[in-house]
Amino acid sequence: MDLATKAYLISVGTVELQDSAPQGAASTAGPSAGEGSVFFSSGERTVRLTLAPSPLKLLREGNEHVIVERGRVVARGHLVEPLLHCPGQAYITVSESCIYDCRFCAVPKLMGPTKSKERVIEMVRRAAMTGRLKAISLTSGVEISPEHEVERIADIAQALRTFGVPIGISVCPTERSNEILRSAGAIEVKYNLETLDPDIFQTVCPGLSFEGIKISLADAVGVFGRNSVFTNVIVGLGESDRVLLQGIDELTEMGVMPVLRAVYPHPLRLADLEMRRPSPGRILRLAEHLRRALDRNCLRGDAPQTMCYPCTGCDLIPHRDL
Repeated sequence: MDLATKAYLISVGTVELQDSAPQGAASTAGPSAGEGSVFFSSGERTVRLTLAPSPLKLLREGNEHVIVERGRVVARGHLVEPLLHCPGQAYITVSESCIYDCRFCAVPKLMGPTKSKERVIEMVRRAAMTGRLKAISLTSGVEISPEHEVERIADIAQALRTFGVPIGISVCPTERSNEILRSAGAIEVKYNLETLDPDIFQTVCPGLSFEGIKISLADAVGVFGRNSVFTNVIVGLGESDRVLLQGIDELTEMGVMPVLRAVYPHPLRLADLEMRRPSPGRILRLAEHLRRALDRNCLRGDAPQTMCYPCTGCDLIPHRDL
């Protein structure tokens, strides 16, 4: 799977299982919550595709799996079994509900349960028993308040330190979240801006503060260091490339590493917001710009140990894919 092929697969974002192809695992996090997915690996690249009606079909041919479109083989490879949510990581959503109503996200519609500390520990213990556990990543909606969620996640992270692997945390930031999460043992954090257009942010993320998240990200670089602070940036919410490129430059100059995520128009959100999956060309152009911006600011996409950068499934990751 070359770079252009992975960009194309990301732009489609979905695949249909055919015949003997195995069932995928369901996500509990973010915009694609509730949807099943598979990780498809070909050569040195891996892509995560949501299981849904699609022009792409996944089937088995001998010892391989192939992705086919209208009778043409798009890619040959094999499926990678996720550990918890993604390969090599126990990536766990603690609170599967949220008091905020970001228009692109399915979590506020699904309002799932909250996992206890004991359940999370048990999930990680089982993952560690496989011998494939390389990192722990915790993410969470906001069940009661951001402050309450940070304290809950910090308490869980503290208990997970005994597994001896890196811990990364993605939550809604608070005034003291950097201090609290660092003390709990986290080595990396992700606070999601979601969009780099402040006007779009006001529409799609009511109740949240664009500037407040940026301040927390800037402060996090001072606490966690370079190559350790991330933010999801959804591509396809109506933003211009000009705003995206300027925002990428600003974030990387701060020492923050954007995760450029193609929007997933979840069926539960289609009536709430116009979302358009980016083209392969746009995905490539933005990833190439991000690579140059990271290089200028002495940041490395192959340095992070937790969450999205080492996974590579949903995005084109600089210094890993390109």
